[in-house]
Amino acid sequence: MDSIITAAARALAGGDPLGALNRVALRDDAPALALRGIAMAQLGDFTRARTLVRQAARAFGPRASIARARCQVAEAEIALVSRDLGWPAAALDAAQHVLASHGDLVNAAHARYLIARHHVLTGQLDDAERALAGIDPSPLPPALAAAHALVSAGIAMRRVQAQAAEAALRRADAAARQAGIPALMAEVAQAVETLRAPVARLVSREAERMLRLADVEALFASPALVVDACRMTVRHRDAVVALARRPILFVLARALAQAWPHDVPRDTLIATAFRMRHADDTHRARLRVEIGRLRQALGRLAGIRATPHGFMLVPHAGQDVAVIVHPVELAHAPVLACLADGQSWSSSALALALGTSQRTVQRALDALAAGGQVQPVGQGRARRWMTPPVGGFATALLLPAPLPGA
Repeated sequence: MDSIITAAARALAGGDPLGALNRVALRDDAPALALRGIAMAQLGDFTRARTLVRQAARAFGPRASIARARCQVAEAEIALVSRDLGWPAAALDAAQHVLASHGDLVNAAHARYLIARHHVLTGQLDDAERALAGIDPSPLPPALAAAHALVSAGIAMRRVQAQAAEAALRRADAAARQAGIPALMAEVAQAVETLRAPVARLVSREAERMLRLADVEALFASPALVVDACRMTVRHRDAVVALARRPILFVLARALAQAWPHDVPRDTLIATAFRMRHADDTHRARLRVEIGRLRQALGRLAGIRATPHGFMLVPHAGQDVAVIVHPVELAHAPVLACLADGQSWSSSALALALGTSQRTVQRALDALAAGGQVQPVGQGRARRWMTPPVGGFATALLLPAPLPGA
């Protein structure tokens, strides 16, 4: 590797994409194309970056298996940062095996972190933990040690493990400061702010209050029966009943929980669950059926007792009942929750992450855009969606450097 390529790679490793471009902007050989692609990705031009990295992979040729595998890792990270979650994970897994078999353990570990981050974004937390298993971050460069800690923190936050997330973020902060990469330090700082921000709102008949992740973790560990509108579940400690695929049952459970220890009139339940202003005998019959299904779904967590006027929730253990909802209840809160990371998402990536249809997501995006809560970037199939950006934060891109070489 010549001195110019080495200097450009060091500039990228230090978070200086402009310095790298100044050295290789006029070169079209394979290592220069790869470094230019990484630099453009760090500057936020993901379309151009992907094109350059693909050109570099072709230019390296079939004999430079390690360099081509590194290009595949770089292209996978560009797709991940631009929230193109449909990229072929099998190609990244194959690249990881090539790098590991040739002794490039740093880039092999980086590929595993990308696989883990993809699983975290799509809610596959068990797969994410398996991707991290067996990797010791201690001998890795500081940037990759920070990446390992960030993935661990992401898993912990989604599992509502605030203490574990805080410990992981402390490790990430120390590693990011040691690496000295401004974009990486900004990503860690943003993750810390996310951990400290309100994530839910406790609703009761007497008052409401905001909850941070640590508060939610403590509530889940308490004896209370918790009706969680953020995840559409009913839980008592480790026993969880998921009702996300049975929305009418969850609406009924939430209405009964918010009225506890009192009952809810039948007409109120019909209006809430079925959106009917005037109830007749058919609606009351349907309500009895749905209440029976809810009673069966809750099983040993709680019962539902009929009263002269309606129904009431009866926890089996006699514990308190708590209802938590999103901090700000909006019609399309799950979509906004994905976009809250400040990155751009395609509608197909949002549909994959939320487990719903692309058309449903597109309707939600159109409604949010009309209210100024999200904004589109690009046109046609290249269109991405994001919340209005906050100034001063760079895009954190941890592409492997130095990339070139066989």
